[in-house]
Amino acid sequence: MKKSLVLFLLLAMVVSLAGCSGSGDKNGGADANEIKIGINYELTGAVASYGESSVNGILMAFDEINAAGGINGMKIVPVQFDNKSEPAEATSLATRLMTQEGVVAALGPATSGNFMATIPVAMGNKVPIISASATADKGVTVDDKGNVNEYVFRLCFNDSFQGVTMANFAFNNLNATKAVIIQDNSSDYGKGLAENFKATFEAAGGTIVAHEGYVAKDKDFNAILTSIKGKDFDVIFIPGYYQEAGLIIKQARDQGIDAPILGADGFDSPVLLELAGAEALNDVYFSNHYSSIDEDPLVKEFIKAYKEKNGVEPNAFNALGYDLGMFIADAVERAGSADPEAIKDALAETKGFVGVTGTFDMGEDHNPIKSAVVIGLENGVQATSVKVDPN
Repeated sequence: MKKSLVLFLLLAMVVSLAGCSGSGDKNGGADANEIKIGINYELTGAVASYGESSVNGILMAFDEINAAGGINGMKIVPVQFDNKSEPAEATSLATRLMTQEGVVAALGPATSGNFMATIPVAMGNKVPIISASATADKGVTVDDKGNVNEYVFRLCFNDSFQGVTMANFAFNNLNATKAVIIQDNSSDYGKGLAENFKATFEAAGGTIVAHEGYVAKDKDFNAILTSIKGKDFDVIFIPGYYQEAGLIIKQARDQGIDAPILGADGFDSPVLLELAGAEALNDVYFSNHYSSIDEDPLVKEFIKAYKEKNGVEPNAFNALGYDLGMFIADAVERAGSADPEAIKDALAETKGFVGVTGTFDMGEDHNPIKSAVVIGLENGVQATSVKVDPN
């Protein structure tokens, strides 16, 4: 009797553990007419603006797809969590999405550091993850040994392309030969942008006359700005995020520094205008994935629909999120199943995907081959847009 009881308990434990593992239950909990897709984004915390904007775009895409009948007749069920802008939380949520919620793919996080924290989880569970805005050169779609991360994809160009783009724009479009760099030393994003801007600008014949640094959450940049004010330079390049960039721009203009200020897609947030003020945001240029003044009919249609739904004009993260929602749906449709392995293969085989942020093929390194735009601001409003094609 005791042996039978022990055997029964052991069997029950095995069954229970198998049920909890989630490894054999992708799309778990969804019925045959539903497909579960994870959303792991920064909805609170330091970079919540990026996460909120991205998710708004994703959900808009999902709403449109569901209203049109879903994917191959299946309704998309988004499983949404807030990683609080923390890598550890992003990792924990990725694990939950893949082992407990049974999603067939996970979208996000928005920033490179948070997205990279989820890569081991995706690789271990063999569930594809995609970010529309993780731009770091290293450690995203390709590992340190040069191997492609099989289950990892992104929809954005990387920091190398942005750094090179802004250096060439400074040298060729603004006729700048002397530049100052004020970079975010606390992020891979800032470091990658700075390295590529510097290398490209100097290779073109330019000179970096000062290279300063700060860390995330700094508020007072007057000491840095005072130290560069007396130097001879044509432009300032700020590779960093909007929280600090907005304050640097305001304080620079307050000190009478009127040189053009350059940045990258980290500038793209309504909060930049709130922090810097409209008057300070003149002669400011940044690389981005999309421009609201693009004359492309697809862009105009998206802007109109987004404004009708949300009451505000979309930014690049809204557009990237929208494309991300459409992209994963396109891959699931082409895969013809809810199997993560088949979806992964469809993502890798993407050719000619047409999105609001551009048309692209997915490269062998799981990076899209697409163009960038350089946006110019006047009184905080987009006034110019120059498209830059990849080499």
